[in-house]
Amino acid sequence: MGPVADPTRILVVDDHTLFRRGLTALLARDARFKVVGDAADTGEALRRAKELQPDVILLDNHLPGVNGVDAVPALRDAAPGARVLLLTISEDENDLGVALRNGASGYLLKTIEGEELFEAILRAVAGESVIAHEMTGKLVAAYRSAAAGVTGPAGKSHPPARNTLASLSPRELDILRGIATGASNKEIARSLFIAETTVKIHVQHILRKLGVASRVHAAVVATENGLL
Repeated sequence: MGPVADPTRILVVDDHTLFRRGLTALLARDARFKVVGDAADTGEALRRAKELQPDVILLDNHLPGVNGVDAVPALRDAAPGARVLLLTISEDENDLGVALRNGASGYLLKTIEGEELFEAILRAVAGESVIAHEMTGKLVAAYRSAAAGVTGPAGKSHPPARNTLASLSPRELDILRGIATGASNKEIARSLFIAETTVKIHVQHILRKLGVASRVHAAVVATENGLL
């Protein structure tokens, strides 16, 4: 047997004590995760993030004082290696847009199932942007409301996407449709009956051909060009 990977270290930020405890208990059921701390507001979250340097910060939006989406830049400064994932009840596209522009790695809803949450956390750690299925259709509105050249999910400015899908192969178009619905590489591979590693390679090619830096922006391009 190979070496056992260290668990993903998580900081839970939510002002509801029962929710924090419940989420901590849920994550404790899976050996791939370890909740190293929690916080009830932004100030406490910043202190804990700086102290603990977690791999992932699960962040509620409706916090006392400062909304979670507005706290993302400070949290990323406090823990540069952490992926920040919003876990919220808000389905507002403005909150989604602010979160992504401020550098969040994902935007999830509290209605998410446990196994889906586990998968989303692991995808974020692997460098993917993870968006709740219910929010995928609002990505275009979020990006259209943003000024040109604003920062995207990775915290970097996106170059303008070439407004065409003509350079993509039929297989790449199939995979892009999957990306646009919020599906993971594993889900896309299963639906197309191909290997997950093959999907990963295609995704890299798609991003390069479209001239975009993230799956989220690729989903926007797909939607704007009527692929769905």
